Amino acid sequence: MIALCALILAACSSNNGAAPSNASSGGDPSSQSYKVAYIARAQSDSFAAWLANAVEEEAEKYEDIKLDVFDGEANDEKENSLIENAITNKYDLVIVQPNNGEAQRPYVEKVVQAGIFAITTNARISDIEGASSVDAQPYEQAGVNARAAVEQVPQNAKVVVLQGPSGNFHADERRRSWQEEFFDKRPDVQIVGEQIANWNKDEAMRYMEDWVQANDKIDAVISMNDNMAAGAVEVVKDNPKYKDMLVYGVDGTAEAVLLIKEGKMTSTTLQNAFELAEKLLDTSHKLLTGEEEQIDTDIGNPLITKENADEYIELLKKAGAIQ
Repeated sequence: MIALCALILAACSSNNGAAPSNASSGGDPSSQSYKVAYIARAQSDSFAAWLANAVEEEAEKYEDIKLDVFDGEANDEKENSLIENAITNKYDLVIVQPNNGEAQRPYVEKVVQAGIFAITTNARISDIEGASSVDAQPYEQAGVNARAAVEQVPQNAKVVVLQGPSGNFHADERRRSWQEEFFDKRPDVQIVGEQIANWNKDEAMRYMEDWVQANDKIDAVISMNDNMAAGAVEVVKDNPKYKDMLVYGVDGTAEAVLLIKEGKMTSTTLQNAFELAEKLLDTSHKLLTGEEEQIDTDIGNPLITKENADEYIELLKKAGAIQ
């Protein structure tokens, strides 16, 4: 009887020491699983939708990561609420694509303070201690376009400018780049219209309609993203007066690349959502498994023109973005 009691006590002690096989178990890392929240800026934004889809596809390659995608709907309050919900629901890592970096900053700080890994992307929110980032260089994204435009835009040209949301890191840096790399070097160029269209195609169309009515000519559209550039093109697509109008964007969306192929847009800079997604999941996995404590990394920014558009059309076809 004494021997039997000893065996029972030993068995109970063994069971009480067992831990569940999840992210917080501290057991065999190969048996752990991690909950990751991806909070998109706005699924109505063509690039944001492309990136969210790419992140979902890339996450399928990681057996130990369960990804949930949420739509911020281009609304700061909505996005901030989603970040707070991710904290409450104890996600292991939260990826935030900000609508307005400064509006999301305190909420990303809350993620870090809760002991949860945080990554900001497209655009990064800088200087949050403990947070990582995966992004591009927005100054250079605009700069490769702007430096080409110095030679392409005719003398004494009239141009219009479509900006992204005020306070957005990408929007502000791209506009600064156009100023320093183009406008400061081409004082002959006159800006006849400039508005914030919030990355939105419909808003850009409304502004372009007003500018077409108010000006006898528009030689170039300088847009901080492809979605707004495509909106400007849509307004004048059937007007022969604008057949030689130059149009610049950023992102390399399927719509923009096809417009460049048709000669309706001049150039864009590729912000490769597939490359961003690949780096986001690789960064997530390294943080979650303890391989790294903090990571800040960038992707490249190749220029897409009519001469090389076919190369990027093939890339987008393989991805299913172009049929």
